[in-house]
Amino acid sequence: MTEIDIRPTRYGSRVASALTAAALADLGERYGSDGDSTPIEPGEFDPPAGAFFVAYVDGSPAACGGFRTFAEDETTAELKRMYVAPQYRGLGLAKALLRATEDAARAAGRKRVWLETGTAQPEAIGLYERCGYVRIEDFGHYKGYESVRSYGRDL
Repeated sequence: MTEIDIRPTRYGSRVASALTAAALADLGERYGSDGDSTPIEPGEFDPPAGAFFVAYVDGSPAACGGFRTFAEDETTAELKRMYVAPQYRGLGLAKALLRATEDAARAAGRKRVWLETGTAQPEAIGLYERCGYVRIEDFGHYKGYESVRSYGRDL
């Protein structure tokens, strides 16, 4: 039986840094770029303004994700750095991380979650749509890019 454990983690920790580097490399392969050049400060993920999580499978770090408070609206959480390592895909980690992140955002007083993804991430788009996210007006760092897809969900 596979044991899944989702733990709050500092964004700049060694394990979070390794997973986010893998996430950026994956995005770089998909989009032919540096991955994601959205400006991020590690402290943005510190509670209560944010939260970051690492999911472990049988004790091994397998996935990550978190939220930061959207600068223009303190009632909105922005989902960032959702990633599942390839060998752990298909275990439900993305959905479990998404729910943990939403729960943390709700507990911190956020009323909605927004995110940016893109057309080269069809599995992410499918996950978000299955979890009740709907397309919203593009809003973030990649607003205006043809491949960007922005989604949101009320908590």
